[in-house]
Amino acid sequence: MAETSTKPYMLRALHEWCTDNGYTPYIAVRVDNRTQVPQQFVSNGEIVLNVSYDATGQLQIDNDWIQFNARFGGTPYKLEIPVSNVLAIYARENGQGMAFPVEEGEAGNEAEAHLDDTPIAPPPSERPSVHLAEVPGTGDGGDGGDGGDGGDGPPSSDGPPDGEPAKPGGRPHLKVIK
Repeated sequence: MAETSTKPYMLRALHEWCTDNGYTPYIAVRVDNRTQVPQQFVSNGEIVLNVSYDATGQLQIDNDWIQFNARFGGTPYKLEIPVSNVLAIYARENGQGMAFPVEEGEAGNEAEAHLDDTPIAPPPSERPSVHLAEVPGTGDGGDGGDGGDGGDGPPSSDGPPDGEPAKPGGRPHLKVIK
């Protein structure tokens, strides 16, 4: 019998921590053919979602799936996200959270074909993005996004130097915890 992943437990714990502290929990998700999200908000095969209780209805985070109802531009959607596709969870206000390694799910490269028929993504100034800070010893860290404004998405301006608290509107900085 395979051991249960710690990832869904960490997602639930960080979601609860954000909620208890008055922060807005966001998740960054890799989109593939198993991921049911509004395709017009997908950028570069990823989407960032507000998963606060105020923004979602009937939120369920179980060991395999995250499911909830949400409105995008006034249109209701039922979202279903495999836990294996969650790339990060963090507090929008200060960027504290956790990034996860990319997991290869059952879908594999079928995501490419699925995304080919999606509507054109919004311009960079309207795309949500998540930026991961460099963690020493983990490679270049990348910036993980396109520097877009994000609108309702997470802030994307340059963040404070290490050791300083994040300011509202600053870029989130996530640390990879092994």
